Amino acid sequence: MYKIKEVSELAGVSVRTLHYYDEIDLLKPAHIEENGYRLYNEGNLARLQQILFFKEMDLPLNKIKAILDDPQFDHLDSLMKHKKVLEEKQKRLEKIIQSIDQTAQAIKGGRKMSRQDMFEPFDMSRVEAHIKKYEKEVKEKYADTEAFRQSQQKTNGYQADDWKAIEIENQQIYQSLAELMDRDPADSEVQQIVHEWRMHICKHFYNCTPEIFKGLGEMYISDKRFTDNIDSTKPGLARYLHDAIQIYCR
Repeated sequence: MYKIKEVSELAGVSVRTLHYYDEIDLLKPAHIEENGYRLYNEGNLARLQQILFFKEMDLPLNKIKAILDDPQFDHLDSLMKHKKVLEEKQKRLEKIIQSIDQTAQAIKGGRKMSRQDMFEPFDMSRVEAHIKKYEKEVKEKYADTEAFRQSQQKTNGYQADDWKAIEIENQQIYQSLAELMDRDPADSEVQQIVHEWRMHICKHFYNCTPEIFKGLGEMYISDKRFTDNIDSTKPGLARYLHDAIQIYCR
């Protein structure tokens, strides 16, 4: 466990900011002692890192909270997107440094630089394009639905151990279904596991109506990140789960 001052020094974030993140439920400490001292665990640090990544992209705190609280949030995919934006920023900074060197050489040599060479390094269009692309995806994917609001309310109090238990349950259901992939998706035992999956979502996240459940099934095969995640248990499982869900929701 880390005290709030230790987290502040480690992440370069003020104690006041961490207090504020706690107040708005963006980053809740893992434990608060009787004397009021906040204690943070490794899960809290991982979430704080994500918050700082998103802030680097100038996303507002309410949007960052919505993204991180979503049960389908993909940590690895998020990191790759952050990396892409930062790589574009890095390229831009390298061009600015190069431009400084060229300008210094031009001054020493008594020659003029072209207007394009003078101002091209300050072009933010490529960086902004990547940020806008990511923001558009966030808006489309994390719509302000009743299910999403329910999910936020349920998951706000979850700690690292809660998420670990949920992930274990996820994998148990995936594995049980993977073992039956040689059967027809309409098989009664397969359908029972699909029902367990829907109840799992209802229990931990939101009221997963048949309409929502059917939509999730479509997402499992239309969004590569979901497909890859489910197929990591067994290749083809995402498609099989999709087909079984469609039968379940008839």
